[in-house]
Amino acid sequence: MATVGAHTGKRVLLIGPGFIGWNVLELLVKDQYNVTAFTRSKEHGAKLTATGAKNVVLGDLDDKKLISDEVTKHDIVLHIASADHAASAEAVLDGVQRRADKGQSTIYIHTSGTSVIGDAEARGKKSSKVYHDSKAEEINSLPDNAPHRQIDLGILGVQKKLGAKAKIAIVMPPLIYGYNDKHGRLSIQIPTLTRFALKHGFAGYVGEGDSVWSQIHVKDLARGYRMILHQLESTPADSPELLENPYYFCECTGEYEVSWKEIAALIGRTLHEQGKISDPAPRQIDPKLYGDIFGPDFTEAVMGLNSRSRAERLRGLGWKPVEKSWQHSFVQDELPEILKEDISKFAGYGAAVAS
Repeated sequence: MATVGAHTGKRVLLIGPGFIGWNVLELLVKDQYNVTAFTRSKEHGAKLTATGAKNVVLGDLDDKKLISDEVTKHDIVLHIASADHAASAEAVLDGVQRRADKGQSTIYIHTSGTSVIGDAEARGKKSSKVYHDSKAEEINSLPDNAPHRQIDLGILGVQKKLGAKAKIAIVMPPLIYGYNDKHGRLSIQIPTLTRFALKHGFAGYVGEGDSVWSQIHVKDLARGYRMILHQLESTPADSPELLENPYYFCECTGEYEVSWKEIAALIGRTLHEQGKISDPAPRQIDPKLYGDIFGPDFTEAVMGLNSRSRAERLRGLGWKPVEKSWQHSFVQDELPEILKEDISKFAGYGAAVAS
């Protein structure tokens, strides 16, 4: 595996240096990459510069020309902004193609998510179906209309066309939790459920609450991105390992996935101990209240399905999770931050959920 210092001067374009990407940026700076951060906010750009980004480009994900032009200037591109933004993914692929036309190879790591393997047949109950990233055929058999899948298929099409002219990987994170106190940013799912509990006075789950998801701490996930990048750099572009399987899961739980009912139970118990709700017992959420979670169209997809993944490829490279469990992270790190918020204006989470 490549060592720190071996990457000095390599140009990286990091699209989406937010909750996940900011942690990735810290690791790339430590490895001495020359990182350009693509972000919307001048204020956030200043923080990224302080973290060590050599350049900051201010732009929107819909600005396809700007993104494509920036890609042509960089050897490596990591897209961690969204799993469902087609225009930006297309812009990256256009830039990768432009580089290939000039004889320049590119490493492109795209972020998808394990909603793509969501098992609807066992809605509300634990499913026996588990997906392994060492078995590309399992993922390739997914329906074209699965979440994130249309964008992933577009990337796969370009990968097939370019072959050894580019090294392309698709990272599929599961339920992400965790907190970096230097950034002050929270994840999505568990904090949203906590805010719902504070607003409505009870911790809830969807359906029977027994569906399960694999999980990962955001810092362990960032280390996964770094290891995947190092692997792509050290593997020949014509290797079947790259050309035949672009998929990487990244989970910390193995067979011990958490159910949404277990998550609700911990939220209820800790909020009750804090004197924030009167009853610690979790209970089923009335669909009429889905607007205060992930909306009527997406709440069941986020909380009602199973998503069981195994990061066999990363573990085979020597990666292993080292951060806190989701329980300790929630109680010690995330809940204290949530309790500082003004919940009176909370009305659910309206943006796309990456996983």
